[in-house]
Amino acid sequence: MTTTHPPSHEPPVPLPVPQRALELDLGQAFSQLLFRSSLLERKRTEEAQAARATQRDLLGVLVEVDDALAALGLDAELVHLGRGTGIEATRRRLLGRLAKAGVRPMRLEGLAADPALTEIVGIEARPGVAPETVVQTVVTGFFWGDEVLRRAQVVVAAQAPEIEAEDVVMVLAPEPKPEEPVAPEEPAGPEDAAPAVPARPKAPPARPRRGGAPSGGRRKRKKN
Repeated sequence: MTTTHPPSHEPPVPLPVPQRALELDLGQAFSQLLFRSSLLERKRTEEAQAARATQRDLLGVLVEVDDALAALGLDAELVHLGRGTGIEATRRRLLGRLAKAGVRPMRLEGLAADPALTEIVGIEARPGVAPETVVQTVVTGFFWGDEVLRRAQVVVAAQAPEIEAEDVVMVLAPEPKPEEPVAPEEPAGPEDAAPAVPARPKAPPARPRRGGAPSGGRRKRKKN
């Protein structure tokens, strides 16, 4: 049988306070603690940034390895030797590892070229395609999470020059060399006829002289 003792009503005995704690300035100690905490936080941030930069460099190297594997997969001699299958399998494993690290390739064909994502290395005339539209990817770009790990090198559509209607006619059907125009024959009108030569006026009749004989005639002698 257990016996219970009544609770004691005696006040607790305070713990002894060291003399150094009594002489400590709590405000100054708290300021020092905040300062040390900020130093540790800044150091931790710098270490995290350095680790991320190192990881970014490593992922960039692996992306370049993927470029090399893609080029090897197109080598005709290696394909003839039967190495193409192994190269393609290695590349798939590499891309799988990159995907787990948050790296994914860009798909930009048919989209407008964004300077933040692309580097234009060529232009190509494409009828019916809006200018600055990506029509071919030369070097694949990659995202790393929300960041751009590497920009893509692309070829974009160029704006087709405006062709005038006259230029189209000249290109499709060259204009023949013009010949000298021949004036059509028109019927001669009264205004085109040769001017008539005026008739000479008739000489006025000779005046008869006094005496009844015409001028220039012989006088008849009067017979006695």
